[in-house]
Amino acid sequence: MARHTPAATPIEPTVLDLVREERGKALSPREWKFRLRGYGYAIKDIEGAQILTRLPHGKPLGALPAEFA
Repeated sequence: MARHTPAATPIEPTVLDLVREERGKALSPREWKFRLRGYGYAIKDIEGAQILTRLPHGKPLGALPAEFA
């Protein structure tokens, strides 16, 4: 049986659009992550991939596309 990984899960397009918009507004990756926390999201680096998680419990939503690296 295949193991489910967050990197294999696609992120909802509306959430991905929000993440993209906030990245465009931020001046640095640090500010971008801070801005996302205001919406209840966080980014974790797991096994070389950036995983978008939902706060406060850190539930993984999926891997961010390479454009966000």
